[in-house]
Amino acid sequence: MEAIVADNGIAGNGCEILVPDEDKKTLKEIEKSITKRYRKKLWSKFIKAIKTYELVEEGDKIAVAISGGKDSILMAKMFQELKRHSQVNFEVVYLAMDPGYHDSIRKLLEDNMEYLDVPLNIFDANIFDVADKIASDYPCYMCARMRRGALYGKAEELGCNKLALGHHFDDVIETTMLNVLCSGNFKTMLPKLKSTNFKGLELIRPLYYIREDDIIKWINYIGIWPLNCACMVAAKKTGNKRYEIKDLIRNLSKNFTNVEKSIFKAAENVNIDSVLGWQIDGHRHTFLEKFEEEE
Repeated sequence: MEAIVADNGIAGNGCEILVPDEDKKTLKEIEKSITKRYRKKLWSKFIKAIKTYELVEEGDKIAVAISGGKDSILMAKMFQELKRHSQVNFEVVYLAMDPGYHDSIRKLLEDNMEYLDVPLNIFDANIFDVADKIASDYPCYMCARMRRGALYGKAEELGCNKLALGHHFDDVIETTMLNVLCSGNFKTMLPKLKSTNFKGLELIRPLYYIREDDIIKWINYIGIWPLNCACMVAAKKTGNKRYEIKDLIRNLSKNFTNVEKSIFKAAENVNIDSVLGWQIDGHRHTFLEKFEEEE
């Protein structure tokens, strides 16, 4: 399988397309590869995130959100492995939303999940069309918010207390840089957070430590053709800032050693004594407060 970048068409500007090899692995080989061949790069980091941030706990019922892309495919299979081997008692629901896919895209999603033996709970939503109507110039942000809301609602309906999304390490550092360079604030993508609109529901990100390149290598190995930016609306729009940030970080890494890890660590090592201002629970504070206290 090789990765290429589309300039236009169904993938949208800048979206990475994965083209699978003909050598499609068996289900047994795919499942074994997670804990054996890719143990260090994938499985160990998955377990580390779960333990470090207490993402999976006794009695949880977790809705694993499956878009059909490479990240959610991996997450689904790792949750199956975790369910088999973990001493923690928890339930899993594999949840997918059809936001308005072309019939062939939906079939690919369903066929992949059937091949991978993932019991898919799929529901329909008309999000692509709605997002295009209310935010036609740049629908991606609105679409993402609406999709998450729909997933929260379905997870709540199914009695889940957690919703797992497939954001990985690179998503985390790209979000941090997007906020710094485009929004003028320092915010990162947290490994878990409580929903503000759905009481009792938490969002968790179990791929938090996993690098995107390692996910691509795994997808290349197993030979599955994942979904990639299947939105017919975004295909007509200009490329978004996230792809520019991805390129920026890639270029910075040529001259700065471990720049990706440094960006990640920056969110763990914020020194309040050396920043101009910060917010806590929506209340703004400035360094002058601490300065005056020291007089």
